[in-house]
Amino acid sequence: MAKLKKTKNELKAQREALRRYERFLPTLELKKQQLQREVRRVETALRESAAAGEAVLARLRPWVKLLSAAPELRLGDYVRVAAVDLETANIAGVNVPTLTEVRFESVPVDYFETPPWLEEAVAALSELTERRVQQLTLERQRDLLGEELRITAQRVNLFEKVMIPRAEDGIRAIRIALGDAQTAAVARAKIAKGKGAELLSGSGT
Repeated sequence: MAKLKKTKNELKAQREALRRYERFLPTLELKKQQLQREVRRVETALRESAAAGEAVLARLRPWVKLLSAAPELRLGDYVRVAAVDLETANIAGVNVPTLTEVRFESVPVDYFETPPWLEEAVAALSELTERRVQQLTLERQRDLLGEELRITAQRVNLFEKVMIPRAEDGIRAIRIALGDAQTAAVARAKIAKGKGAELLSGSGT
């Protein structure tokens, strides 16, 4: 850190810097609060999605034994992801992916040759797959928002605990130094004036 100059120009510069910091800090604090809200929202959505996924998984469990008894039936053969459609949304200044749709391949099912429960099992697995993609998307949102929150919180701390106190201390130190210099100048002027009066009156000779 450069040595602080005890000048009027430096005092002006420090005051301007302090004003900038104090203007910018509320914006940073607002962004931090927005990010905190969004991270909480995403975490809530993640918990809800996970709970919904568990409910779907519970629906699938009764068919696990039936599937193991029919090895020729592979449920995954009937549930194939063709595409995952994502969009980008700006949340609190952060670009994050949002899930639009999970598209599945159209796999023909011969319901005369397969067990009657297969259709419901396929629907449940499709929903479970979609839930998992949704969770992965939400996890990515949480990670991106969390990283931006971490950076923003660091900046808030920097302004609150370093930049603003440093500028305030600098202003205080310069004002004291300028005050001392002014006092010394006045004292010197008085001494010089006294000596000049002595010389004029002849008492100083």
